[in-house]
Amino acid sequence: MYLWLTKRLKYRLLLGLLVVALTSVNVLATSSYESEKVRFRVVPLVSGLVHPWSLVFLPDGDLLITERPGRLRVVRHGRLLEEPIAGVPVVASTGQGGLLDVVLHPNFATNRLLCLAYSRRDSDGSGTAINCSELVGDRLVNSRVIFAAEPSLRGGKHFGCRLVFDVNGNLYATLGDRGIRALAQALSSHPGSVIRIDLSGDALADNPFVHQEDAQPEIFTYGNRNPQGLAWQPQTGALWMHEHGPRGGDELNQVIAGTNYGWPVISYGKEYWSRKAVGEGTHKIGMAQPVHYWVPSIAPSGMAFYSGSRFPQWQGNLFIGSLKFGELVRLEINASQVIHEERLLNGDFGRIRDVRLGPDELIYLLTDAPNGQLLRLEPIE
Repeated sequence: MYLWLTKRLKYRLLLGLLVVALTSVNVLATSSYESEKVRFRVVPLVSGLVHPWSLVFLPDGDLLITERPGRLRVVRHGRLLEEPIAGVPVVASTGQGGLLDVVLHPNFATNRLLCLAYSRRDSDGSGTAINCSELVGDRLVNSRVIFAAEPSLRGGKHFGCRLVFDVNGNLYATLGDRGIRALAQALSSHPGSVIRIDLSGDALADNPFVHQEDAQPEIFTYGNRNPQGLAWQPQTGALWMHEHGPRGGDELNQVIAGTNYGWPVISYGKEYWSRKAVGEGTHKIGMAQPVHYWVPSIAPSGMAFYSGSRFPQWQGNLFIGSLKFGELVRLEINASQVIHEERLLNGDFGRIRDVRLGPDELIYLLTDAPNGQLLRLEPIE
């Protein structure tokens, strides 16, 4: 009897290990999908990333990936290097904060300059900061903080922060309201805005509030809750942004100088603790309506316009990652209007944190998890 039980326990143990092994293999296996317009596969390229947040492609073929705890990782020849990039600034990895976005200067091939967005701690609390450095080998050198949001605050909510350069080398950055709603309507503070600065960290001379008394000159738009998507539309040159609503009311907007997007005075979301609508309603004179919004929330993060040739049926479409549902949201846009939406991936890979168009004209995704992945979408001919 004892021998029989021992064999049975061994059998169950081996069976359990086999299931775990097969599950692990399945996570890394290629998956095929049939969308409304194309058939495609999702190919896992790299695993073992700790809450990855953003990625960028280098001219030499390397990829850089930020991990929220504070590491800048390298993928070289398809392999995740064990050693991260040296010289990364110290981050305050608390709550939603940490090492967030990374972006290359338009002239990176010659000046080797990149910028990082991250949460930084000081004696008053923490806030979003931007550091620009030169990448020499696998090390950042000549680092300097060009911007730090004011004021620093306690808590770990709503840091933003996406970065994009324009063709002139000026930098746009999204800043969350840090969980203090009133700050989004206060031009005297940075949280809850989109800023526009040059590489010295100075406001541009034609910023909308640069000559307004008691306004932070770097502010380009305001009334934003927690924007984490920012992308140029290649066909029009317009800058688009999405942001998290509370319980419902995630928004997609065009970034237009001086615009007040209404948070928290107007919103399509509800309070977390009740069914009560946030603010005074959904409309108010002087406050912009979203181009598109989601109820319930999809928790958007990361986005990219598709402008390649590998998926011609998706030309000009906007792709947005969903943290809440683990979906890739595809939007068809005509002029400044969303005319169709499709949901892809069905939550099969977990939270989608970033979306990028690669130099090979394929779509790359990052999944937000303790064992996050780098994924690539490829067409099935």
